[in-house]
Amino acid sequence: MSRNIHFVLIFKSNLIHRNVVAYSMDALIPGLYIWLGAINLRLGGSPAEKSYPGTIHSSAGIALVLPGYKIWSTYQGNYDP
Repeated sequence: MSRNIHFVLIFKSNLIHRNVVAYSMDALIPGLYIWLGAINLRLGGSPAEKSYPGTIHSSAGIALVLPGYKIWSTYQGNYDP
């Protein structure tokens, strides 16, 4: 069994990255997600499905999703486009 760990650090405002974070949080995929203006960090998670329209609507936040469907997040909004 192979285990993939994704570490992505992006230094620009990237709607695709926010879409991936929204998808991973919505699907409760374990990972650490941090976004602060133009800096985006993702440790874990999964690429979003092409048909997933959601996104994060805040310029800063932190989320931690653990196995067993436990999530802690500063983001309290919805993922609607």
